[in-house]
Amino acid sequence: MRAKEFVIQGLQLCTRVILPNTYMDYVPYAVPFFLIAILIELAYGILKKKNTYRLNDAISSLFMGTLRTANKLIIISFGGYVFYLIETNNSLWRMDASSPLVWVFAFVVYDLVYYWFHRISHERQIFWASHVAHHQSEDYNLSTALRQTGTGALVTWVFYIPVFLIGVPSYVFVSVASVNLIYQFWVHSEHIPKLGWYENFFVTASNHRVHHAQNESYIDKNYGGVFIIWDRIFGTYKEEDDAVTPIYGIRGKIDTFNPIWANLHIYVKMFKDIWYAQSWKEKFFVPFAKTGWQPSSLSVSSEKDEFNAATFKKYNPQVPTKIKFYAFFQLLALSYVGLAILESGELNYQQLFVTITMMAFTMYCTSLWLDGKKGFVMEVTRLALFLMIGVYAYLEISLAQVAISLMVYSVINILILPWINRPQAIPEA
Repeated sequence: MRAKEFVIQGLQLCTRVILPNTYMDYVPYAVPFFLIAILIELAYGILKKKNTYRLNDAISSLFMGTLRTANKLIIISFGGYVFYLIETNNSLWRMDASSPLVWVFAFVVYDLVYYWFHRISHERQIFWASHVAHHQSEDYNLSTALRQTGTGALVTWVFYIPVFLIGVPSYVFVSVASVNLIYQFWVHSEHIPKLGWYENFFVTASNHRVHHAQNESYIDKNYGGVFIIWDRIFGTYKEEDDAVTPIYGIRGKIDTFNPIWANLHIYVKMFKDIWYAQSWKEKFFVPFAKTGWQPSSLSVSSEKDEFNAATFKKYNPQVPTKIKFYAFFQLLALSYVGLAILESGELNYQQLFVTITMMAFTMYCTSLWLDGKKGFVMEVTRLALFLMIGVYAYLEISLAQVAISLMVYSVINILILPWINRPQAIPEA
């Protein structure tokens, strides 16, 4: 077998769920409820005159969530495949999955490992690079919960190897991991107050607001996923202070809604530090250094991340309303592709790769409009590519329904584009 064929077949294998049929990933079933909850929170905030949503930031977060879900079909199963090989090719002792105690044990152990994974993801640069995307939103609402990294699957799975080595079956692991993730959704809200005794044991909206804040007294605190007791045990707990209003986002603002740059900017920074560091010791140390560390031997000047609560201002470029509607239309279209096409299982690996690449390109082009930049040329290029892919799919791949949908979508965009590109006066913020 040629090397290229081996790689392609291996990647195709990793896109499938290589776990027993008895496992359950509950997250896809929860997505409709997530979206309903977002709409309810938005309506509640408007009625209470405390709206925590901005369309540009929310669309950016949902783009990130869609991109992460799409990438999952290509790379996130790599860890699952490694665990599958470990479990099937080695005579490892497995716990009895029919026992409720095993599921409770697995749930607690998973959350303990998650605490350390999450903590290290904040404390070391290579892991922060894959986690930072979740913290970039300068708003705090339920859409922030869906703002997930597109690169985390490359490194996250390493932390959970001990869970398999102690005997937790792979399908039990996937199930409790999905429940853990679903629990974390509701805590991303400014509308939920402190919950009394519950705050002492569990992650809540209050103590998770602290985690997302960049205030000096709040930063790098409260890493738990479900149980806040880990933070209390290991000294990273911080209660929300009514006198200190959380300021959300990251130090070292990226000032863009571009999801590609949001996923890659820390990797680029690390690469530059490695490239310009004069010391070989420092070059090797960069990925594993404490977050924010820079080599002392840099041959070029490099800006340090600064934060001043008194002067902080959210990134909020003013764009015409029609641009916002156009961006929202792209979000709906991409959501449909993610839920109806990618999850259908009808696409092979190469088709998945093309589809996800074009989804990412669509997000990038939309971010240009939301950033107030000139996006017309890139948009024309994107739509031309879509038309060509649609025609090719219709003639060569026998995906007629997908191809027709793609061409209809492209035509609608082409008809709207001249109106979108027409200059319009923008009111001052």
